[in-house]
Amino acid sequence: MITEEDLAQQFTLIMKQSHPTAWELLRHCYIKVLNSSLKGAYTAHAKHIRIYCPDRLIAAVVAEKNLLIEVAESLGLVEVVCLNATNLLHDPKSQIRKASPQLWLDLMWIVTQKQEL
Repeated sequence: MITEEDLAQQFTLIMKQSHPTAWELLRHCYIKVLNSSLKGAYTAHAKHIRIYCPDRLIAAVVAEKNLLIEVAESLGLVEVVCLNATNLLHDPKSQIRKASPQLWLDLMWIVTQKQEL
């Protein structure tokens, strides 16, 4: 069985090899594949990809969304969601630090990194 981690690795590998310009943006982001939270028989076990981007890159990544959707669909993923990691971390109501400490640390890492383009 292919795990969520395997799908995320396959997605990043395809982006790196086939779409180097988009990969230059994505390599500064955190990519995670999750089970869909959508309800319904058709999507109950569907997987989607979340791309957590630093504030400085979110607009550029969203501009590439059609390409991201195309690659995700080729892997059987039903949706691509781009999230602003900077805003998520600075939201006073966010429970991410308590709910998922490892994700919180990973997002802190990408948000605080200096970018060289």
